[in-house]
Amino acid sequence: MKLQRNINKIRIRRANRVRRKIKSEAQRLRLSVFKSHRYIYAQLIDDASEKTIVSVSSKGMKPKKKTELAREVGKAIAEAAKKLDIQSAVFDRGRYLYHGRVKALAEGAREAGLKMYHTDEKRKRKKIC
Repeated sequence: MKLQRNINKIRIRRANRVRRKIKSEAQRLRLSVFKSHRYIYAQLIDDASEKTIVSVSSKGMKPKKKTELAREVGKAIAEAAKKLDIQSAVFDRGRYLYHGRVKALAEGAREAGLKMYHTDEKRKRKKIC
C-alpha cells in the first residue's frame, strides 16, 4: 500500500507540474486528456471561468483499436470546437506521457484543424504543433 501511495503522489505531482506551466496561458482554452483502461476522454476547459466548454469520450464509438479510438476522439473534439468557433487550444497531457493514445488524440485534433500550442520546457517559449 505504501508503494501505491508513493506512485499516486508522483502522478499527482507530474500532473500539477504540467498544468502549472499551461495555466499561466489564461487567454487560450486548455485541451485536457484523461484515459482509463477502456476509454479516453477529452475536454476543452476555460481556466479563466473554470468551466468545461466541450467534452468528448470514446464511450459511444464503435469498438476499434484504442489508438484509433483516440484519434477519432481528437477529431470529434476539434469538430465540436469548430462549431463553437474555437480555432486554438493549449494541449494538457496531464500525468500521461506524450505517447500512444495521448499522441494519437493530439494528432487527430490537429488533422481536424485545431491549432495546438505547448510549452517547450528547455527553451521556455510557446510553439505551435
